[in-house]
Formats: sequence, structure tokens, C-alpha cells
Amino acid sequence: MAPNLTGALLMMGSMAAFTVNDTLVKAVGADLPLFQLVTLRGILATVLIYALAGHLGALHLRFPRRDKVLILLRCMTEIGVTFFFLTALMHMPLANVTAVLQALPLTVTLGAALVFGEQVGWRRMTAIGIGFLGMLLIVRPGPDGFSIHAIYALMSVVCITARDLLTRRMSAEVPSMVVTLATSLAVTLTAALASVTTGWVPVSAESGVLIVAAAGFILMGYLFSVMVMRVGEVGFVAPFRYSGLIWALLLGWAVFGDWPDPVTLLGAGLVVAAGLFTLFRERARQDAANTRHT
Repeated sequence: MAPNLTGALLMMGSMAAFTVNDTLVKAVGADLPLFQLVTLRGILATVLIYALAGHLGALHLRFPRRDKVLILLRCMTEIGVTFFFLTALMHMPLANVTAVLQALPLTVTLGAALVFGEQVGWRRMTAIGIGFLGMLLIVRPGPDGFSIHAIYALMSVVCITARDLLTRRMSAEVPSMVVTLATSLAVTLTAALASVTTGWVPVSAESGVLIVAAAGFILMGYLFSVMVMRVGEVGFVAPFRYSGLIWALLLGWAVFGDWPDPVTLLGAGLVVAAGLFTLFRERARQDAANTRHT
């Protein structure tokens, strides 16, 4: 299969898996404390990842020390993602939180410019500004300013941006399963320690089934999110990230009866349009650069 097609399928699979997981977690979150829920899901997911990695023979640390540092930093960002995103998810409609995440192509582009010194022209900077305006429409501040949960949603975007930039800096020698296992283990251990402060409650059979299912989907989401950043051209693959918003709209309506208001939909549309334009310009820039060198 062509790398670009593989990357597109992995991106759509990652978005679907994460969105279904988010739906299951939001449903169970009404009955269980957040840290207990993340701990239980994480234990199951970590065991599954370890078993799969062992079966594939992908558990080795024979790669540069620099990559080990990047994995550690990536784990720290994933801990931040888990806390900020799930806290926002418990208090905001699924589609609203997911719509905020659609700004990631914009924030990754901006982050690459600020951190790695990549050139970003005025057209893409304008698109980034429009996308941020769209985010403001989604997380509209009330009379007293932004709600804490809207801020958490925005912080999750910051953490995911850092995570993706770190992943792009890893060498091809690092097995995706090692990164996935380290991430899951770090999140699980952190949640377990934090759960001591909130206590645990009994788990019903229904909640147990949903947690098991969530663990399976988070496994797929973790794995695909690592693999997709290392396959195909970013300009081709990245637009498929927006498939997650479709899943969130459908699942939010079907499971929770939520449907975004027109202003939120307008904001989501601006974010998606700006992101697609940014990706288009990046692809055009790369094509022009390749033409000059041929």
C-alpha cells in the first residue's frame, strides 16, 4: 500500500478510535472518579499493548539516547493531554471539545515555526489567525471570561501540539510500540497516584464493560497516532484528522443528545477551513521546493 494511503487510513483510524474512546469515557465518567477511570482503563490498555508488542518482537531499547529523552518528554505531554482533555470532556459537549482539537494542524505549523525555525508565509499565518478566531467562537467566553473547562480544552491542544512535534523528531529506529507502551504506562501510573487523593468507588458491570471497550480503543488510538506521524507526507495525511469531528458530531448527538449551536458550528467551520488551507499551502510549498531541486 502506498505510504500516503497508509497514512490516511491510519489517521482516520486514529481519529475514530480516540473519538469512540472519548464517548465511552464520558459515559462512564458520570459514575466513576476521573483518575480511577483513567487508571482502570490504563491498566487494561497497558497489558494489551505489552502483549501485542511482545508478540511483534518490538520491545527493545536499541536506539539513540536522544530518542529516549524524546520519549520521556512525549510521555509528559501525554499526561497533560489526558488530564486537560478528559476534564474538559466531562463538562463540555463531545463535539465542542473535539472541534477545539481541529486546530492542531494550525498549532503544529505555528509550533514548527517558533521551535524549529520553519518558514511560515503570511498566507498561512493569516489562516492560523482565522483558525484561532474560530476557536474563540467554540469556547466563547461568558460574562466572567473563559470557563475553566474551556481553558482545559485549549491546554490540551498545547500539549498535543508538543507531543506531535516531539514525535516528528524521533528517529526511524524507535519502534512505535515502545513509544505507545511508554505513553500508556506513564499515563496509568500518574493517574493511579492521583487517584489516591480522590478515592475509589465500586464499579458496576455495565461500567466495567465500557472501560474494557475504552481500553481497546485507546490502544488503537495510541498506536495509530504514533504510526501516522511517521508514514506518508504530512500535507496529504493531516487533513484526514478532521474525520474525528464527524465522528464527534454523530456520537455526541446519538449518545448524549448534544448538537452544537450555530455559532459553535461556525467556529468549527472556520477552524477546519483554516487548517485545510494551511495544509494546502504547506503541500504547495514543498512541491515548489522539490521542483527547484530537480
